[in-house]
Amino acid sequence: MRMAFIPSRRSAQRFALLGLACVAALAAGLPVATVGGVASAAALVGVAAMALDLWVSRRAWKRAPLELAHRLPGAFALGAPVTVTLVLTNPGPRRWRVALFDGVDPAFDFDGMPQQLRVAPASEARLQYRVTARRRGLVHMGTAQLRVRSLGGSVEMLIALGRPQPLRVYPNFAALMRYTWLAGDRRLAQIGVKTYAQRGLGTDFRQLAEYLPGDPVRHIDWKASLRQGKPIVRQYQDDRDQCVFFLLDCGRRMRADEAGGEGSHFDQLLNAMMLLSYVALKDGDEVGALTFGHAPGQQRRFAPRKGLASLNALMNRLHDVEPSLAHSDYLLAAQELLRAQPKRALVVVLTNFRGEDVAELRPALRLLRTRHLVIVASLREQVLDQLAAQPLRQAQAPAEAAVAHLLAQQRRDAFRQIADTLSVDATPQQLGAALVNRYHAVKRAGTL
Repeated sequence: MRMAFIPSRRSAQRFALLGLACVAALAAGLPVATVGGVASAAALVGVAAMALDLWVSRRAWKRAPLELAHRLPGAFALGAPVTVTLVLTNPGPRRWRVALFDGVDPAFDFDGMPQQLRVAPASEARLQYRVTARRRGLVHMGTAQLRVRSLGGSVEMLIALGRPQPLRVYPNFAALMRYTWLAGDRRLAQIGVKTYAQRGLGTDFRQLAEYLPGDPVRHIDWKASLRQGKPIVRQYQDDRDQCVFFLLDCGRRMRADEAGGEGSHFDQLLNAMMLLSYVALKDGDEVGALTFGHAPGQQRRFAPRKGLASLNALMNRLHDVEPSLAHSDYLLAAQELLRAQPKRALVVVLTNFRGEDVAELRPALRLLRTRHLVIVASLREQVLDQLAAQPLRQAQAPAEAAVAHLLAQQRRDAFRQIADTLSVDATPQQLGAALVNRYHAVKRAGTL
């Protein structure tokens, strides 16, 4: 525990008053020697009093120092405000007046620091402040910086208290929680997810049930009907035990960060990926992932797993991944995926497509489609839509709108060259719902 000290505001005011008194005395014509002697004696007395106060306060602190405990949530989500609670415990007989500034990582925006409080003898004091994570990955909550007023109030002791704590900031799972809530309330259409009647669909047998008007006659189980004395039908569900494998682009294209406070394109891509992972795991499928576009040796792989607990493992594996400055090699990524996932899977290629990528992306998709069912999911910059829809009031507005329309058309034409009916070209906010809809379409059609 490091400790330094500075004069308190009260001591600074006293020495300032002493200086003003000396100036006034000299202005009144008193001898310089007399004024200097009195001032020196007064200053020595003040310094001695400060030294005694500091000595007594340090002894009292060392006998029973304050104890600091952080009450932190189990996880931080990107862009989600979180309340942090600090508990200062005073086991000693002295009351301390404290100004506290917590060691917040630069990756957080914070509100409510510093704070001042009094900690009574043999008691504890609580304070709270709010933080908002602006960067995913591993961050640290450092030691808290305390300014403790001495018992006599003449000095302030500067003390670092607590220990640094590593924290993990995950992608924003607010969209996932909203999906869960709306699914339970049967209102998924509010976020663009289509819902369909599930009775009798799919190819995996689920259960026997009493026949209802509208059930396919071919699903009637005649042996069960004879035993029960009434029509019984076989109900089916979508195929389970299949695999959804993500091919995540981490190249320089994914560094785009449009204004709006909802995270970069890459952050939004991770949000959509986590949403589809949750839906697939909940439906009984496996989920795996492979990143590409990194510098050599930084690739991440997540082997396919089943069960909702796999979502936490996937988040832990990818929560600190950031897009690099490297070029994304689609063909090399396709070759590595075929080696990593020989079993047929629904491969979701998450990228930011441009027209000049056709020559590289087309052979990569052709290779993947020899074994897998592939969805190309590409992010579309919102700035083009905004420029194209802007009011033509300024002199440069018509030219900007025309260029935006031209670029958007070129992108659509290029996308048609590599896309099929399953491909998705959406803005970051729309991507999650679009991927879930494509996944449900694949499951209903039984093409996987």
